[in-house]
Amino acid sequence: QVELVESGGGSVQAGGSLRLSCTWSQSTYSSICMGWFRQAPGKEREWVGSISTYSSATYADSVKGRFAISRDNAAKSLDLQLNSLKPEDTAMYYCAAGRDFYCSKGFAYWGQGTQVTVSS
Repeated sequence: QVELVESGGGSVQAGGSLRLSCTWSQSTYSSICMGWFRQAPGKEREWVGSISTYSSATYADSVKGRFAISRDNAAKSLDLQLNSLKPEDTAMYYCAAGRDFYCSKGFAYWGQGTQVTVSS
C-alpha cells in the first residue's frame, strides 16, 4: 500500500500563489512518474499535470504557464507551485503515483487531497 500525503492547501485571493507538496514513504515511488489532479464540486476529476521519473513535466492547457511541478526523489517529495491563481482553480488537489516512468499506464495510487480555494 502506497501512502501519499498532500499538504499546503489553503485560501488565497485571485492572482496569489500557493505551493502544494506530496510526500511518500516507499522508495520505489521515487522512480516512477507522479501527477497532480483536481476536482471541483460537481465536476469530474481533472488532470493538472505529470512529471516523469526524469523530471520531464507536462501540463493541462488550463494551467500551463501558471503551475509548475517539481520532484525531489531523494526527499520522496513532489511539489506543485500554483501562481496567478484564478477562482476557477478552486478544487481539491490530489497527488497520484503512476505505474511507469512516463505516466503512460495511468495512475495507481492517490492521496487524500488538499483544498485550494481562490476568492475573487
